[in-house]
Amino acid sequence: MPAPFDFKKHSKELYSPTAKPSIIEVPEMVFITIDGQGNPNTSKAYAEALEILYSLSYSIKMSKGDSRPEGFFDYVVPPLEGLWWGVDSGAGGIDKDKLCWTSMIRQPDFVTQEVFERAKTALGKKKPELDTTKASLMTITEGLCAQILHIGSYDDEPATMKALETYIGESGYRPDFSDTRKHHEIYLSDPRKVAPEKLKTIIRLPIAKN
Repeated sequence: MPAPFDFKKHSKELYSPTAKPSIIEVPEMVFITIDGQGNPNTSKAYAEALEILYSLSYSIKMSKGDSRPEGFFDYVVPPLEGLWWGVDSGAGGIDKDKLCWTSMIRQPDFVTQEVFERAKTALGKKKPELDTTKASLMTITEGLCAQILHIGSYDDEPATMKALETYIGESGYRPDFSDTRKHHEIYLSDPRKVAPEKLKTIIRLPIAKN
């Protein structure tokens, strides 16, 4: 039996950057997303969003028999990702309680709106306490971006961000944030199982030519 398809292994340019920054063109991808606001370390909404995202993703992955979508293939559920934007605290930092976020998990291309709605219906019956109406299916094309691998605590990201921003400028580009292009993180480690100093996170920023 062939091994499940692993997006991380088949799209290494997207999921295997190094501590040396790089510039990439990010293609169109399908995601289940949930929007919210608040400190991800303490927000009940953030914790619920992650439970919904993983529950829907695994519900689709575990489809069997007649419930399997057309074009289905076995695969590894991709890692959690997040788009972040927020309010400056006024002291050069971020007020985490005011952070806005879109949490999301990539889906195979066979996940259509119909497949997504069936998964929401099934999850609603299994876990009626979860508000699946918060979840959306979105196609996102990030386009030109710069990215870097951050190893360590999330609180230590500013130093890695500074290195990435320096690289962007020295390469003839500039950050290109907008309502549709945001600070993007991909979480390659499970913080429940990995020590903070060993966490691996991809930081990706949208860019444009100067």
